[in-house]
Amino acid sequence: MTEAPNPALLVARPTPSFRALLSLAWPIVISRSTQTVIGLSDAVLVAPLGKDALAATTTGGFNTFLLLILPMGTVFIVSSFSSQLFGKGDLVGARRYGFYGLAVAGATQLLCMASIGLMPWVLAKLPYDPAVRALMIDYLAVRLLSGGAAMGIEALANYYGGLGKTWLPMLASVTAMVLNVIGNWLLITGHLGFPAMGVTGSALASAVSTTVAFVGLLVVFLVGGRKVGVLPKLHAREFWRMLRFGLPSGINWFFEFLAFSFFVNVVMAGLGTVALAAMMSVLQINSVSFMPAFGLASAGAILVGQAIGAGAQDEVPRVVKLTVRTTIGWQGVVALFYLLLPGLLFAPFAQGADREALLLVGARMLMLSAGWQVFDGMVNTYAEAMRAAGDTTVPLVLRLTVAWLVFVPGSYISVRVLGGASGVAMVWLVLYMGLLALSMVWRFRSGAWRRVQLVEPTV
Repeated sequence: MTEAPNPALLVARPTPSFRALLSLAWPIVISRSTQTVIGLSDAVLVAPLGKDALAATTTGGFNTFLLLILPMGTVFIVSSFSSQLFGKGDLVGARRYGFYGLAVAGATQLLCMASIGLMPWVLAKLPYDPAVRALMIDYLAVRLLSGGAAMGIEALANYYGGLGKTWLPMLASVTAMVLNVIGNWLLITGHLGFPAMGVTGSALASAVSTTVAFVGLLVVFLVGGRKVGVLPKLHAREFWRMLRFGLPSGINWFFEFLAFSFFVNVVMAGLGTVALAAMMSVLQINSVSFMPAFGLASAGAILVGQAIGAGAQDEVPRVVKLTVRTTIGWQGVVALFYLLLPGLLFAPFAQGADREALLLVGARMLMLSAGWQVFDGMVNTYAEAMRAAGDTTVPLVLRLTVAWLVFVPGSYISVRVLGGASGVAMVWLVLYMGLLALSMVWRFRSGAWRRVQLVEPTV
């Protein structure tokens, strides 16, 4: 049972409204958009080195995310706890969950270090061209050195997000972005006396910038806790409770992303390096719509958690309705640009000897990606709202069912067995997102989230 909050530390939560949503969302949008800029910077600055370097860098970043997504999905539950405890007025309790998230980040770094030596063996099992595989091994050996720092940023971002202080992690993300872009310029092709390290330079820029940003945010977290206690008394029971609700979310993210990784590394890679490089570049462009939309969904989840913590569950459906309208409105506008200007948007990625082939395939893929934009907004909003309430187990089952019983076998058979081209693969992505959207809407409207007790009763 949690301790009763100190009345002297009680703070008022914002009334759920469009203004409150945007106030919370814009720093998250900027934070998530910095990841887009980093990914685009990696891809655009590596693109002149050719399709092998482009495929290795973009797919290497994708595979790094695959390793990190289990702990990342787990630490997202920190926001659920901190927002509900904030709604209850328990700032000390919320702070404890920041430390629990950092413990997950430490475990993540150990996992990344153990994974580096396994990368050559794992990648040898996948159908990459030898040149792409060799470059990707070098990339991952450097990039994974900062896996724990990346999760530390996520843990503290979710802690501060639950308190409504979304601007603090934004500063860390902007710092990482600026350092990463500068590092890319210095290290990929070599400037100001730095060596031209190519794909490895891109990985090193990401690792250094992430570590510096995490250290800065960690110092702020430690110094800023003086009012409520720099190091509150931690409880193993609470840590395991966090894992009890967080692991289903993390497992969900991992296995769902693993399904998508199978799609990229087996279905798309089997179509050749041009198709793979085009697909990964399209995903980078799509992050322009996804990251802001996910930021809006995360802001809506903060309002949901704070409302539940304050005992105002009836506010939740209104918050979700407001959030989903805003999110799909944004992604709908982006979809129009994908349909109307695909060649212009893809052109920066189509460089080198295979420029014509990349532009032809990539522009067509980008147009088809417009089909999942609205579905993506719905999935993010409803899933984040249920995560904020602690409803993580059944959504896990629903999402894995769609991913592994429909999307994976359907796309593999259609492309690798029946000989479908890249357009067929993209259609399966649209179908996949549509089915996910329907399942998330059904689960939320069932009202099961109302019966979940995430935070223990106060004594």
